[in-house]
Amino acid sequence: MKIALMDSGIGLLPAAAAVRRLRPDADLVLSSDPDGMPWGPRTPQDLTAHALAVARAAAVHRPDALIVACNTASVHALPALRAALEPTLPVIGTVPAIKPAAAGGGPIAVWATPATTGSPYQRGLIREFAGSVDVTEVPCPGLADAVQNADEAAIDRAVAAAAALTPPGVRAVVLGCTHYELVAERIRAAVQQPGLPPVALHGSAGAVAAQALRRIGVAPAPSAEPATSLTVLLSGRDAELPEAALTYAEGRLLAAVSPAH
Repeated sequence: MKIALMDSGIGLLPAAAAVRRLRPDADLVLSSDPDGMPWGPRTPQDLTAHALAVARAAAVHRPDALIVACNTASVHALPALRAALEPTLPVIGTVPAIKPAAAGGGPIAVWATPATTGSPYQRGLIREFAGSVDVTEVPCPGLADAVQNADEAAIDRAVAAAAALTPPGVRAVVLGCTHYELVAERIRAAVQQPGLPPVALHGSAGAVAAQALRRIGVAPAPSAEPATSLTVLLSGRDAELPEAALTYAEGRLLAAVSPAH
């Protein structure tokens, strides 16, 4: 079994780690686009072209499924990716976890990139799944880039700025960019108010990993013998995990059990 994941950068790490936890025996292909990132400021057409190139680089390795581990690419490029690759290769998109966050009651905050915040796509999800709770959309300029570069000071600044826009007393925060899941606990600490219950964080990594297994008809087997194959593609080139990836627990998990090649 082989699962591929794609993103502009290391935002694919949380979903890759989730796949590894559910199926340690799965070979992984991580395809990203450091030459073309960030994708957010690109036009939808340009972003789609980059996403197709990254997906096709992964498809060469004949995976059983492809996870689009990027909220922005899922918004703009998912129809084109599915048209190009399915039904031969199942394509699984990433949707912000607004529905499960709202199910727990409000108020909630949705942290996302400035391009996604206030977008018709995100507003539609809020109307559909969170119409009965109080929702605050919080733009997080610079946070994804800071996480990508493992820039500790920039992460602290971006998290603090977004926390200042988050109303006190929120019960849950939706992490609307896959990069944010790499600093989830720092986000929780920044928004947690003294004397209140722990703020719930809702990412997408676990859900998309589980959906990928369902799409190929495979059950979780967390005690399976670990695989040793991890293929890393950087803008189509064979590479090793970027150094920045190893600063996060998810990257170290992948490197510890899978020698990159």
